[in-house]
Amino acid sequence: QVQVVESGGGSVLPGGSLRLSCAASGTPFSIYVMGWHRQAPGKQRELVASITSGGSTNYADSVKGRSTISRDNAKNTMYLQMNSLKPEDTAVYYCNCNPNPSGGWPWYWGQGTQVTVSS
Repeated sequence: QVQVVESGGGSVLPGGSLRLSCAASGTPFSIYVMGWHRQAPGKQRELVASITSGGSTNYADSVKGRSTISRDNAKNTMYLQMNSLKPEDTAVYYCNCNPNPSGGWPWYWGQGTQVTVSS
């Protein structure tokens, strides 16, 4: 069973920055893909960014150019550096991961961390 724990959320002013962290544990293997999703009140959960163990990244258009996703494969830890934050970035941010999607592994999710951007 893989455990996923997010940290780093908080409240910031518009234009500010935050760095989210996600740590996955419970598997001796390098996790193939890790990603960040977010869900704002009254809206569906959406993909923010994802990264594979090989370093391939994918970003939502809404955060492209303002956010950078990275990871430490040895620690199965992932980071999301978010800059120039906007009020519309306010949401609960969830980390998810899958050790091997093509091998039938399930997706594992964290409990989420709140990000609030407000003046």
